[in-house]
This record gives sequence, C-alpha cells and structure tokens, in this order.
Amino acid sequence: MKNLARTAVLRSGVLRMIRGLRGRGAAILMYHSVTEDPRCQDIFLGGIIHSRSAFRGQMELLARQYRPTSLEQVRRFVRGESDIPDGAVVVTFDDGYVDNYEIAAPILNEVGIPATFYVIVGCVEQGKLPWVARLRFIFRTTKKVRWADSSGKVWPLSSEVERDKAYLFSCDACCKLAGLAQEKYVACLEDELDARVPVESGALMLNYDQVRELTRQGHIVGSHTMTHPNMAHVSLEEASFEMTESKKRLERQLEAAVTHFSYPCPALSPHWTEQTVAASRDAGYETAVTTDGGLARKGENPLSLNRIRPTKTVEGLRWNLECAFARRTV
Repeated sequence: MKNLARTAVLRSGVLRMIRGLRGRGAAILMYHSVTEDPRCQDIFLGGIIHSRSAFRGQMELLARQYRPTSLEQVRRFVRGESDIPDGAVVVTFDDGYVDNYEIAAPILNEVGIPATFYVIVGCVEQGKLPWVARLRFIFRTTKKVRWADSSGKVWPLSSEVERDKAYLFSCDACCKLAGLAQEKYVACLEDELDARVPVESGALMLNYDQVRELTRQGHIVGSHTMTHPNMAHVSLEEASFEMTESKKRLERQLEAAVTHFSYPCPALSPHWTEQTVAASRDAGYETAVTTDGGLARKGENPLSLNRIRPTKTVEGLRWNLECAFARRTV
C-alpha cells in the first residue's frame, strides 16, 4: 500500500511542482559497495552493498531523469561562483572497495556519470578491510557464546541478535580510536573471540594502480582518512593527522592535488564538529561531505555538505530524490 501511494504521488508530478518553487540544490548520493550478489560479502559489509543490477538501474534513472553533476561543480555552486542545473545529483563512494573500480566505474562510464571515490588510505596501502568490516566478521564467525568487554560486562553471543548488539557496542568503542590503538583493539577481539579475519579479505580493497585509473577515467578521488575513526570522538590532533596524512599520501600517489574529504560515520554521533571543519580547512580541503541528510545548497559551508543515502531499489531512490528536492522529509 505504501509503495502504491508513493507511485501515485510520483506520477502526479506534485513533488516536481514543489521542487520548482524551492530553489536549486544538489543531491549528493552516498554509496559504498556494488557486487553481483550482496549476500557474498554480507559477512563483512552487511547492508552497505548494492547489487550490480540495482546500481545499474539507479544510474540509468539518474542519467535519464536527473542531471548528473561533478563534485567540483557543486563546490563552485555552494560558494556562489556558478549555478547548477535543476535536478543536479552527485554520485560518491566511501571506503575504497575494489568493486568500485571493477563493477561500479564501468557502469558509471557507460552512462556518462562522473563520481567521487573517497578512499581509506591506510586500508588501500595495507590491503586490509576497514575495522568496521573486520569487527563484523569476528562477531559473525566466532564460536564463543559469550564475551566480556573491558568493563567486565558479559555479552551473550548465542543468537544473531545478541551478536549484533555486542558488535554495535564494539563499534562504539573502536570508533573512538585511531591508528595503532584501533588495530590493537581489533587484534584483541580476534584473540578473545578466537575468530581471525582472513588475510585474503584485503583483496576487497582498491590498490593504488586502480585508484590512479579512476582519476584517468575522469573521476575524482578524495580522502576518507587514514584509519576511519569517528573524527568527532578522537582528539583534534588525531583528527588533523588523519586528514593531513591521508591527503599527503594520496597526492604523492596521484601526483595531483587532493581537495575533497569525506567524514567517516562508523558509529556514534556526531561524526563532525566545527573543530573538525576548521581542521579540514587547515589541511587544505575545499569540500567535505557528511552523512547528514539533505541537499547541498548555495551559501552553505562546503566543508560540511549533506548527503543522501540511496535505497536498494530504483523507485526508492527516485522517491528519496524527489522528496529531497521538494524539501520534504523522507
């Protein structure tokens, strides 16, 4: 019934009429992974995967009914330097999974959509999955039936629901860590739960040759930090290092300026603050995207841009976009 009502509203054109009265803004979409069958990598990535067929359908929708736009165009628009077309959409990817290069990029290139790929530099360099994915694997595969956290609280692990609760608690703890402290936390959990993340899982990440090829294809590559902490929950010194070091290493590999950044949002809120915005400016970034919902509008701070989470269906994405352009809560 809900889907039928949405379809009726979309066909009526009401949202498009409202959109025309609201003034322009850009919808920045946030993707992560695209695979043939999302079930194959569910044990690592969970709900952040889109199937190839769903992603292709969504990109064809964008090319047909909207105006795919580059992040650079949005940067100029937000700063008041130029305008953007009505229905402007930007495609972005977080983390840096190899399927971005192998599956998503060919589809984007075929339909003529430029994208921005934000990579976790430490994961690319070390060939490791983000800590969030590794923790998920540990809790999904352990044979232990209970786990005691650092405070002594015992978490039952007999059911999937119980494992997920413990996993989310561990994410809240690990997102406050960066660098070596973060790696130590993951290693301790591997020992405590007797579940080892397979080394070969690192093949799910991009390498630098693939990152460079994405730029040669006309896409933008930006930073998603060194180690994917919650930037609002680590020290300002750690946050600044995550921004500056990842930028420096990417620029060395790409032999070009890296001016776009994406705030990780692995757990807890907020995931950015005015202090991290200032740090991103000091690091030399010109845009930074968040996971806060909404459009990017003229006059807003380009270092705290909103994004929209795409659904897993074509019609769901269309509904979310039309609601966003009409400034209606989804």
